[in-house]
Amino acid sequence: MNNSAMNEQKINELWSHLHWLTVLAQQGSFTAAAARLGVSKAAMSQHMAELERMAGVALVRRTTRSVQLTEAGQRLVDDTRAFRAHRAQLCRSARPGRCTPGFAAGHGAGGSGAPAAGAPAGGLLREYPEVRLELDMSDRLSSMTTEGFDLAIRHTAAPPDTHVAWTLCATRSVLVASRSYLRRSGSPNSPADLVEHNCLHYPRAHDAPVWTFEPVHPVTAADQPAERITIPVSGSLSANNSEALRDAALTGLGIALLPDFSAQASLRAGKLLQVLPQWKPVGAFAEQLYAIRPYSAHVPRAVTAFVAYLREALAGGFGDGIEAPSDRLG
Repeated sequence: MNNSAMNEQKINELWSHLHWLTVLAQQGSFTAAAARLGVSKAAMSQHMAELERMAGVALVRRTTRSVQLTEAGQRLVDDTRAFRAHRAQLCRSARPGRCTPGFAAGHGAGGSGAPAAGAPAGGLLREYPEVRLELDMSDRLSSMTTEGFDLAIRHTAAPPDTHVAWTLCATRSVLVASRSYLRRSGSPNSPADLVEHNCLHYPRAHDAPVWTFEPVHPVTAADQPAERITIPVSGSLSANNSEALRDAALTGLGIALLPDFSAQASLRAGKLLQVLPQWKPVGAFAEQLYAIRPYSAHVPRAVTAFVAYLREALAGGFGDGIEAPSDRLG
């Protein structure tokens, strides 16, 4: 993790701890505060201990019956509330209506979740015309606290525990290529054949690129895991953006491994074809799409409405419309 990412993580953790301290001040006990936040009492106690280490002073005075803030703790709570109120006032006075939710999209464990948010946005805006929606469709990880976003769409195996996470839908990875590429280079019959193909891949740190597969319908004993095959791949393009890989595959450059939401529209239109449909790619991208936001006492109505729209729109996942290349190349 680079220094910038580490600093953003520390800032997010600090804001999460400050919010928990504010809730603790409101509720008056670890048990009630933990219940309000939907976390365990042990997690609540641990977060407060971490915040006291950051501050270098005692913030909480524990008694047998209740919890009280020290003078330093109360001052920190007051300053946090004042800062939030001041920020909200600045936002309202700068551009009325502009401070309704803006939504960030980033990625985690590979792949951008941003494209999945675009389609339901129109329905939300038609029902709530007063809402102003800002979508950041980048593949970078945004610091929600420092950049002022209300919600992020993350494709990740594990959402950060400093945030609230709503599961939107399951996803899967799919191997795709254009008709022109498959006619020119042939269709692989097994994962091993991929070593002879131009494979467009998502880079993973400094590791040599490999793709792992398991059979869709494995013939194994019930208590035995499906056999997995890992193949080293190479190609003329690697990109840390699934949309860029998809667009390169559309031009006929090679075979791309993509999250299904990046490939769905092109598969349905017949512009991309599924490769090796009898094999399931594993480990390349996360298998869940989440909407996440930092813990806060108040969640704007537009945020909950947008999450509801996303959940409804994505309830069926992205698997429809995928066809094998043999069905389309004849």
